[in-house]
Amino acid sequence: MIKAVPRQINDENDNNRRRWLILGNVSLGTFMATLDGSIANVALPTISAEVQSPLHIVQWVLTAYLLTICATLPIIGKLSDMIGRGKVYNFGFLIFTLGSAGCGLSGSLGALIAARVIQAIGASCLMSNSQAIVAETFGEKGRGRAMGITGTVVSIGSLTGPGIGGLLVGSLGWPSIFWINIPIGFIAFVAGWYILPKDKVQKENTPFDYFGSSLFIIGMVAFLYTVSNAEYWGWGSTQTISFGTFAILTLIVFYLWEHRTAFPMLEFSLYHIPAFAIGNIAALLSFISLFCTNVMMPFYMQNVLHFTPSLTGYTMMAYPLIMAIVAPISGWLSDSIGSSWLTTGGLLINALGFALLNTLSIDESPWIIALHLAVFGLGGGMFQSPNNSSVMGSVPKPKLGTAGGLNALVRNIGMVLGISFSVSLFSFQMNRLAGHADINESVTGQDQIYMLQSLHTVFWAAMGVCLVGALISALRLKKKRGGHS
Repeated sequence: MIKAVPRQINDENDNNRRRWLILGNVSLGTFMATLDGSIANVALPTISAEVQSPLHIVQWVLTAYLLTICATLPIIGKLSDMIGRGKVYNFGFLIFTLGSAGCGLSGSLGALIAARVIQAIGASCLMSNSQAIVAETFGEKGRGRAMGITGTVVSIGSLTGPGIGGLLVGSLGWPSIFWINIPIGFIAFVAGWYILPKDKVQKENTPFDYFGSSLFIIGMVAFLYTVSNAEYWGWGSTQTISFGTFAILTLIVFYLWEHRTAFPMLEFSLYHIPAFAIGNIAALLSFISLFCTNVMMPFYMQNVLHFTPSLTGYTMMAYPLIMAIVAPISGWLSDSIGSSWLTTGGLLINALGFALLNTLSIDESPWIIALHLAVFGLGGGMFQSPNNSSVMGSVPKPKLGTAGGLNALVRNIGMVLGISFSVSLFSFQMNRLAGHADINESVTGQDQIYMLQSLHTVFWAAMGVCLVGALISALRLKKKRGGHS
């Protein structure tokens, strides 16, 4: 006689299968957004030649994308909490796909940049909700593991982007890097329509903070635009001071307005949650420091060691490859032992990595450099997944969209600040030592020494930023011993 399987067991199996399908759909969106960013970098020289525009103008293909994401992440996160995270996330696929089609069809640089803005809005819908959906779908025991998988997907997207982009641009032309998103985005949109959870949205008609949102967009775009151009303008120039002052004043007015209005766009009250505040500050400092390596190491390899671009690319892969292996393991561990030791340890390992970079000379093999970069893959993999799990697990479910938007915003701001900080500090040191600060030129002789010394200055500073992040992250250890987290 065959015994019937209890209905409860079947329901548990169905729920377990469904949550992994949800994770698969979210991972696909994360992969697509990450892949597109790294693919676009490879195509810039080709686009510059075809549209006959200088590279610093074509760079707006990337800058406009990044500025749009930073300006819209918290706003879309708030909207997601109001009208449904699954719905906004899924329409993000559709907007991203339409933006990709616009990029592929664009006949001018202006049209391409405009299409990239549309694409960035779709990416913002995906980024602001991916962590929230995962955090809500998986319980406390499985959240770290799931966050680890999404961290792996981010690394794989970064890892495969340059290779896939190079093949597509070389064989089919630069528009092909955008056309590849269309079938992926359409399939993911249709699948998400059936797979993603249907949110229970509050029925009360909560007004949207249009004025606060406008202030945030203006202030954030002005701030990031100033930071991105300050090295070119000069940090003491009239343009930098004017734009910077305007940005700071606008953001101050935004902050005061958000505390005054009854329905704020940005929930500053989330920063009263210790785990959320500590995790966000630590993440900001982590991304500022790590993007010093992303920017500086390629210049070191090509301009000091005279590696070819392809050899530089292969060597740089050591970082995301190791991170892709470590991230899911650290996420799984955080479900068992908590996030505090892993996040603090990861930042300390990154600090050690910067100290090791300062031992590099003007004659190193690719394998030695790859081993140095692998240290950052270990530290970054240990930090990211547990930190994301800690941040998203600390907020109430109705605020997950807002929290996810803020978490992604911190990541993007950290990238911009890391790039600007490293380039400015390097240029200052090169100008002081050698009398010039051209980071784009290949050097020999004494200039190799000057460039290496300038790089070491950047790496020592980045190590300091990392250590401050580790100290802040360690506050979670104190709270854990005290029984508060």
